[in-house]
Amino acid sequence: MTELLSSAAPSIQWYPGHIAKAERALTENLAKVDLVIEVRDARIPTATGHPRLQRWITGKQHLLVLNRRDMIPVAAREAWDAWFRSQGQTPWWSDAKAGTGVKQLQQAAIRAGDSLNERRRNRGMKPRPVRALMLGFPNVGKSALINRLVRQKVVDSARRAGVTRSLRWVRLGQDLDLLDAPGVLPPRLDDQLAALHLALCDDIGQAAYDGEAVAMAFVQLLSGLEAQPGSGVKAGLLEGRYGVPVEAHPPDADGWLRAAAERHTSGDTTRMAQRFLDDFRRGMLGPIALELP
Repeated sequence: MTELLSSAAPSIQWYPGHIAKAERALTENLAKVDLVIEVRDARIPTATGHPRLQRWITGKQHLLVLNRRDMIPVAAREAWDAWFRSQGQTPWWSDAKAGTGVKQLQQAAIRAGDSLNERRRNRGMKPRPVRALMLGFPNVGKSALINRLVRQKVVDSARRAGVTRSLRWVRLGQDLDLLDAPGVLPPRLDDQLAALHLALCDDIGQAAYDGEAVAMAFVQLLSGLEAQPGSGVKAGLLEGRYGVPVEAHPPDADGWLRAAAERHTSGDTTRMAQRFLDDFRRGMLGPIALELP
């Protein structure tokens, strides 16, 4: 798949100035934080794991949230849950849009605060609200999750990358102060399959990639996922949705996109590619796990 992407399109890279600026501000604020709430996209838990995470959470409590649990099959969620637990990490599953799992996450954060304050009391210090940082890649649902935790819209939220551009503190009752940070990315995306996953899930800006090339790579990716139990990709998915079969093995992604464009967008392959990607991002293709443990 990496070879297909590299031959079909320029390398996917995206590191806009506001992310570089936000990461510098994040580093400066880490000393004020007791707890890091890391949010990943449940469809791509590996691709949305930041390589600098261990540096950021050293000496701090850490909660891992896998958001958009509704967008992957139950079998994939169970497989990832078992995998993370085998690594000594308890995952918290959420659907920030519907509010699923939010109460459990808040309770886990408050328990972390109780542990913090117990240590403070033992040192003769007064209790205080736990200071938590909400951290993750762009567009993984951090702002929507914060709004659910506060039960009102206190930060802007949209299903596109780069909406949050500066750090700000949000008070969650008497027990928790939350620092909302813009999405952070590695300065360079060396793993181009992971970069493809980020593009497909709209977790990087559209300026980073060619939509038609990514759509064709997605056709190839779906073909491979058909053979993986738990991915949610049923045989004949694209023919069932668009009325156009995928021909040949390996699949003829270019031919499929052109045929689908003739059928649905008057031959406009750019519009068809965008429609195809949007259908996946909105869940119109059904729950699909792009990564499995």
